[in-house]
Amino acid sequence: MIYWDLFLAFFIPNIIGYGGGPAIIPLVENEVVGRYGWMTSQQFAETLALGNTLPSPIATKMAGYIGYDVAGIGGGLVATFATVAPSLILMLVALGTLYRYRDSIKVKSMSQWVRPVIMVLMGYLTWSFLSEGVGDAGWIHTAIIAAIACVMLWRLKLHPVWAVLLGLVYGGFLLG
Repeated sequence: MIYWDLFLAFFIPNIIGYGGGPAIIPLVENEVVGRYGWMTSQQFAETLALGNTLPSPIATKMAGYIGYDVAGIGGGLVATFATVAPSLILMLVALGTLYRYRDSIKVKSMSQWVRPVIMVLMGYLTWSFLSEGVGDAGWIHTAIIAAIACVMLWRLKLHPVWAVLLGLVYGGFLLG
């Protein structure tokens, strides 16, 4: 029964909460502290503070920790699954719908309009990274790193991770 309670305690806030992890935290607190009494408000606040210091989405960290605290490894797995299940279900439904109507002119048109939008967003992201890099390191260092990365990627056909690592080493020694 505890696994079902854990599932509901995390599934319901994630299915009705809109706005990501920070928006559902009060809903999770209501379930964990108010409804089930698994933690006090102080313990929940400390868990939230600890979760905010770690990388990755807050909702899954909170679910994993609280589920583990309540029912061990199985509880952590159930609570984490309940947190991601609403998004997973919506993605599968959307994917199924798109696949079902993949030959539709409307779906094809929508797909054709999404690609340029993504291209513009990626271009903007690249430009903002370049501006920030130039602002922090200067044009000369940015040009050197870009030139070496281009040679590594296009001429030598190396994996991008090597270009990133070399850029980090360059920045660490010459700019740090």
